[in-house]
Amino acid sequence: MFDANGAGIAANQVYEPIRICVICVKDNPRYPYKPNVPLTILVNPELELLTEDTFDNYEGCLSIPNLRGVAPRATHVRLRAWDRQGKSLDYEVRGLTAGTFQHELDHLDGKLFIDRVKDTTTLSTWQDFERHHMAAWVERAKAIVAEYGS
Repeated sequence: MFDANGAGIAANQVYEPIRICVICVKDNPRYPYKPNVPLTILVNPELELLTEDTFDNYEGCLSIPNLRGVAPRATHVRLRAWDRQGKSLDYEVRGLTAGTFQHELDHLDGKLFIDRVKDTTTLSTWQDFERHHMAAWVERAKAIVAEYGS
C-alpha cells in the first residue's frame, strides 16, 4: 500500500482470505485532495450506511493499476470493527473518507470500484485523468470536504 501510494488495502488483495483491511492517508501524492487518515486497521469490519445521500467519487485501485472511474459513495457511514489488539471500534466517517472506507470494505465483499461505476464513459487511464479530469475533480473534492468534513 505505501510503496504504491495507496490509501488502503484489503487482505484479500494480497491473497490473504481474511476480513482485515488497512487505511492510511498521510499527505498522499497519489491522492493530494484526500484528507489525512491515521493508520487504521479494521478486523472483521461492518459498515452501515447512515444516509441515502451520495457523492460521485473519482476512484482508482491498486488491484486495477492505471484505471480511474466515477463510483457513487454514501456521504455518511458507521464502522464497527476490532483493531489489531482486539479492541472494539465504533465510529462514523463522512465525505471523501467515507468513500475510502467503503472502497476498502467492498474488497472484503469481493467488489471492485468498477462494479460500482454506473457510467463507463468515466473510466480513464491515470494519464488521461490527470490531463482531462484532475483539476475539476480536485475542486469537487475540496467542495465535498467543505460540505461533509473529511
